[in-house]
Amino acid sequence: MIIGYIQNAPRFGQKEENFAQILSLAKEIKADLLVLPELFATGYTFTSREEAHQLAETAEGTTAGFLKSLSELTGAVIAGGFIELDHDRIYNSSLMVFKNSVIGVYRKIHLFNREKFWFSEGNKPLEVYKVNGMKIGMMICFDWMFPETARTLALRGAQIIAHSSNLVMPYCQNSMITRCLENRVFAVTANRIGQEIRGEDDFVFTGQSQITGITGEILSSAPVESTCVSTVNIDNHLADSKSLNPNNDLFHDRREEFYF
Repeated sequence: MIIGYIQNAPRFGQKEENFAQILSLAKEIKADLLVLPELFATGYTFTSREEAHQLAETAEGTTAGFLKSLSELTGAVIAGGFIELDHDRIYNSSLMVFKNSVIGVYRKIHLFNREKFWFSEGNKPLEVYKVNGMKIGMMICFDWMFPETARTLALRGAQIIAHSSNLVMPYCQNSMITRCLENRVFAVTANRIGQEIRGEDDFVFTGQSQITGITGEILSSAPVESTCVSTVNIDNHLADSKSLNPNNDLFHDRREEFYF
């Protein structure tokens, strides 16, 4: 399988311009899975819930339509972040599409910092989707801080974690080495670049999108300050085995009776 990421530099609130940037970056790419950053089309730094609400849309809105067209162009399953509108609530969500179909939506369950002022907490379970010959789970940005997120996806059969992100702390990329090693899964962390100064916030995003292998090896790492597209070829079925040696299996050896 060919899996990869697109690292972009969105302009706040300019969806059509951001769509065009992604298309320009992806125009020569053919892959089986491509992951886009968290909130890749809207920007991240809101000044009010009302402002975030104005950029929200349903899972069949314009962003879904764009992702479907990107899937048709590249042949890939696409996962990317958007502001999801569901009745009177908005969520920091990730959308997975393949060709002309929405495969699934994940709502971020661990909200970071002032996100708690704009978004409702995710209320859907972590799921794994069997699509295009892969078993893919989604998580979003700060979910990396909670090992239960990746572990739950792995226990549910994920071979690959599509990890859409807008990272501002310097720890995640290194942490994903551990997340993949302790679960023997692949992960695609798609981050953005650039700076957003709005309201009380001044965020510099860390770039360095990363593809991590099942033994923690870094298969691809993007620059800190440049847009980037990268793909690698993997055998996703390697993630099906949790065996470390003839006597140790990551999941069979778990001692749940001793865990809090």
